[in-house]
Amino acid sequence: MRIRALVLAASGAVALSALAVPAAQAAQAGPAVTFSNLKVNSGKNIVVGTTSTVTVSATYTVTKPANLSASSFQTGPALYRGATLGMDSEDLIISDDPGTCTASSSTVLKCSAKIQFRPKGTDEDGDLISSQAGTWKLGALAVNADNGITWQGGLGSTHLQRRATLTANASPEPVKKGKTITVTGKLARANWDTNTYAGYSTQPVKLQFRKKGSSTYTTLKTIKTSSTGTLKTTTTATVDGYYRYSFAGTTTTPSVSAAGDFVDVQ
Repeated sequence: MRIRALVLAASGAVALSALAVPAAQAAQAGPAVTFSNLKVNSGKNIVVGTTSTVTVSATYTVTKPANLSASSFQTGPALYRGATLGMDSEDLIISDDPGTCTASSSTVLKCSAKIQFRPKGTDEDGDLISSQAGTWKLGALAVNADNGITWQGGLGSTHLQRRATLTANASPEPVKKGKTITVTGKLARANWDTNTYAGYSTQPVKLQFRKKGSSTYTTLKTIKTSSTGTLKTTTTATVDGYYRYSFAGTTTTPSVSAAGDFVDVQ
């Protein structure tokens, strides 16, 4: 049993899938199974950059009737947005291939699968668009040889995020004690529509300092990025140390800290 790729073009959504999802007109009953213990990417957020496909693992448990053969159906994890999981979900992402399951009893299967996330342009059937970043619900599906589908949503949630970059440059170097140091930088994140990094505007970013010989950064102030994601502020030179910017992240973008830039204070 092989499943065709599913692309929800009518709603503008994208499903990254070659799991055997039958044609929409099929209305056969799906296998009598339930899902539990779904974990995607070990419970961590899923972060995707500008061009590379990101593959994450998923594990889940399938409970079935004892008289239902495990070889008579296929299963896989699903990410979705909207009220319910199914062919009419607002957005839907399922695994390229069915999960692999091992029987732990006559009624319980322990399963694992891989899910692929592709920015625009890396796969004609699997384009992620930037507006799809954010919170996704977790679910799973099972498909039998009669083209029947069983959907089960409400198995948790995750964040699908656009990878971020952050820079910091402190000058002048060296500088006299008590003089002004200017720290510039830029916060950017992956744009899945253009396969480039673009500035992330009006975001709060912390300017932090770590004294030479210390392992701990302290926050000096918080400023916001410009309309193009750039950062610029000043501080007073006191002792030798490292300056960096640090961004806490949002639901659509992960946290990131710039590498510290050392300033010699004379």
